[in-house]
Amino acid sequence: MFQPTGFADLANRRVGIFGYGVEGRAAARRLEGITTDLVIVDDDPSDDGVLSSEQGGLERLATCEVVLKSPGIPRRRSDVVALEERDVAVTSALNLWLHDIDVSRVIAVTGTKGKSTTTSLVAFFLRCLGEEAHELGNFGQPPYDPDVDLSSGWLVLEVSSFQSLDVTRAPGLVLVTSLGSDHLDWHGTLEQYHHDKLSITRASGEHVTLIADTPELAHAVALMGGRIEIARADDSGLAHHLGLLGLHNDHNVGVALAATAWATRRSLEQVRAAVLPRCGEFTPLRGRLTLIASRERHDAVIRYVDDGLATGPLPTIAALEVFADEAVALIAGGFDRGVDYAPLVEELRGRHHATTLVVLGPAGERLARSCDAVVEVRRCRDMDEAVRAADECLTDGGVVLFSPAAPSFDAYRNWAERSDDFGRAVHRVIDQH
Repeated sequence: MFQPTGFADLANRRVGIFGYGVEGRAAARRLEGITTDLVIVDDDPSDDGVLSSEQGGLERLATCEVVLKSPGIPRRRSDVVALEERDVAVTSALNLWLHDIDVSRVIAVTGTKGKSTTTSLVAFFLRCLGEEAHELGNFGQPPYDPDVDLSSGWLVLEVSSFQSLDVTRAPGLVLVTSLGSDHLDWHGTLEQYHHDKLSITRASGEHVTLIADTPELAHAVALMGGRIEIARADDSGLAHHLGLLGLHNDHNVGVALAATAWATRRSLEQVRAAVLPRCGEFTPLRGRLTLIASRERHDAVIRYVDDGLATGPLPTIAALEVFADEAVALIAGGFDRGVDYAPLVEELRGRHHATTLVVLGPAGERLARSCDAVVEVRRCRDMDEAVRAADECLTDGGVVLFSPAAPSFDAYRNWAERSDDFGRAVHRVIDQH
């Protein structure tokens, strides 16, 4: 079977693009001038010229020599496996790009939680040292998009577990922030998810794998490749100065400091000294423990916090730990992808301050069934009802925490639309008082 090792290998060949979202569109632009024999297929096409996978598209993909699969399509889906059984090479545009680029400039960031924050931290720290840095991948633009000029500077690349599995050439530095449970509907089992998530560390080529100092990652070292190094959590208080809450962000900052020190050949102290006076320039990511609003009621304060990027239980647990000493009304739920909620249930069970669970969607209902005997549970139909219910629970003040522990796809196009809805619902509640 023909196996391409870069975009140039696709010259004048019939190439398929399977999945025509952000990544698929960028791949099509990248292929302009390389081949004109292009087959584009999507499960739910919305553009002219894009074939439906259920209406002849899969048969057309089977006539291609190479298919570039978008991340959202599971690697082990039966139609993808069938393509390979017909000697069609299935890979990704990201993998071809890594074969084309100088990987010593690439710093890849993956992990169950913390990868977006750590990506932004590494880029910011590099800029504090006068280095040019681009934030790419799952965080921003696809790196193979020809509209992006990557001719110079560091390439800081957020990589999801969906993307990791197709990578066969490792970046020069791979960061792993955490390891928990996520995307089991895509990967099948927790063990398979861990294997797939860490596959980028096992890709070919000399590289360093820099991992956070956590028990979960220490236990998973056997699944990793590269020269493994451990980044200690930062205990200097830098995360606080950067506007980041929680112990997990001390780990994220520690990984980002170690990565920047490795890339620039500076000491941790030198990097920290360059960053500290510029902390006010750093903007924490939206949807990561972002304070939306606060109000006083009966001599108490209620804070409304958006943690909408928490699409799995691990970041929601971390968010609850940040507010361990306050009453919390947690709004959770959404699309159910089958993750194990037992650790989140135990976190809720162990809280010492008043806690109410307000749930939405199929995932929320499953979580509620596990928590009916653990904490007070309110079941709601939409975000407005959920925010009102959460607000009513905090008679003596506390935190309305939107940390869904589930994706948004049951009711929203993406996490940002869902977080926007939370923000609107918060301001409607405040305006009514």
